[in-house]
Amino acid sequence: MFKKIAVFTLLLLLATTPVKEAQAAIPWAQIIKEAITRVVRAMDLLVQRRQNRQIRLQNAQKVLENTMAKLKLDEIEEWVKKQRDLYKEYYEELKKVKSVVTYYFRVKAIADKEAQIVRQYQAAWSLFRSDRHFTAAELSQIQKVYKGILEETARSVELLELVVKSFTTEMSDAGRLEIIDRAAAAVDQIYDELNAFNQENTLLSLSRAKNEFDAKITKELYGIP
Repeated sequence: MFKKIAVFTLLLLLATTPVKEAQAAIPWAQIIKEAITRVVRAMDLLVQRRQNRQIRLQNAQKVLENTMAKLKLDEIEEWVKKQRDLYKEYYEELKKVKSVVTYYFRVKAIADKEAQIVRQYQAAWSLFRSDRHFTAAELSQIQKVYKGILEETARSVELLELVVKSFTTEMSDAGRLEIIDRAAAAVDQIYDELNAFNQENTLLSLSRAKNEFDAKITKELYGIP
């Protein structure tokens, strides 16, 4: 995806695009945030609905049990059938609740990491823009890389949205797990590449310090001890 990220620092010196064009990547951050919010809310609602259905089945079970004493002998067989059907439905629903909760925590963990990517991009970009060691052309190229990273992050969020939608289709658990695994692997790779890219540019800035005082200010800017 971004296997050549290690050489982007060298490419910065060749960039000529005006820095104002680099702002095009910024809307991606908001788009991703909104998508993550939708995913988490949808999963919250899904879990809540499953749990509410489970509660309704429990209440129905109590009603059947309370009516047991009022039944006549010829009604017992029908009651037993209802009990058996209700128990079957209840345990199937209980299984679904546990499954959804399991998915929820995995989806939530991936969404949290996607949100971290956005926050780290915003923090690093803010620092690089205020760093006089980078030219306007270099900042433009940096933002182009960020744009690619954010686009990949957005695609990983789309995978999570697909998982949420899958609960209203006939997708199997194996299918859902495959999508979740793909999203998790993609996000881990994006996260590592973003950190590597930020680190490379931080070190590049530090290498351009003109004197000891300049180096000290640069370290303070990036929180380097």
